[in-house]
Amino acid sequence: MLLARVIGNVVSTQKNQRYEGARIMLCRQITPEGEDMDYTCLALDSVSAGEGDVVLIVQEGLSASTAATGKAGAAIDSAIVGVVDYIDLLPNEKI
Repeated sequence: MLLARVIGNVVSTQKNQRYEGARIMLCRQITPEGEDMDYTCLALDSVSAGEGDVVLIVQEGLSASTAATGKAGAAIDSAIVGVVDYIDLLPNEKI
């Protein structure tokens, strides 16, 4: 799973019939502290995420396909499976 921020959406007028009704979002991976990383990917949205939302992305074929379309077998590499409300990190421990 990846922690990412939705940075935009992708508009596609023509797409495979398995993706009908699915939204494609542009996402940038972030650290647990919320800092941007270099990795950016496209992910099908299965939870109605919006631009600026912090999300969980699954990148495994069967899980991504089933989460995004409700059916296994679609060729999907990444799917948004959750919107993160907050991240609670433990404070750094001093030795």
